[in-house]
Amino acid sequence: MSTAPQRLLTPQEYLTQERASDRRHEYFQGEVFAMSGASWPHTLIKDNVAWETRNQLQGGPCRVVTSDLRVKVSATGLYTYPDIVIVCDEPQFEDDQFDTLVNPRVIVEVLSDSTEKYDRGAKFANYRQLPSMQEYVLISQDRPLVERFVRQTDDSWTLTVFSDPAGTFAFGTISARLSLSGIYQGVKLPG
Repeated sequence: MSTAPQRLLTPQEYLTQERASDRRHEYFQGEVFAMSGASWPHTLIKDNVAWETRNQLQGGPCRVVTSDLRVKVSATGLYTYPDIVIVCDEPQFEDDQFDTLVNPRVIVEVLSDSTEKYDRGAKFANYRQLPSMQEYVLISQDRPLVERFVRQTDDSWTLTVFSDPAGTFAFGTISARLSLSGIYQGVKLPG
């Protein structure tokens, strides 16, 4: 038994549907992918990081937003909703709807079992095509572990790992430092 092939959407068709939807979807090469809801630990970690980073950057040129803002990777056509986005230059948007950012400096993703492979692999490969992006941060939700990738002048990426529960995580391209205990505040870690 065969099924009819799904019709691929144009980016404009996706945006029209997405803007009318009460659920969020990613878009890549004509296909639309429903995003699942986040777990309690995932949400706590995202909110802890966004809140503390926003407080430290207050009054400066950088702004911190969370997963309600869509990001487009123009070079590949990916539309996605990162957990946290930091933009330090004048925000640039795809169109006059101001809901699709194209120039993030820092993207933070909180890993889950269902997204970790994608966040580390194909999604990071897409993100690296953003000329404005200088830093990618991955945060485990089941152990104290923060991985920071910083773009180098030769376009390579340098990894720094932060895993001391009593230690501090420092962003590499903005002036913000967070204790790992603060990142995981309220989260019950195994062990």
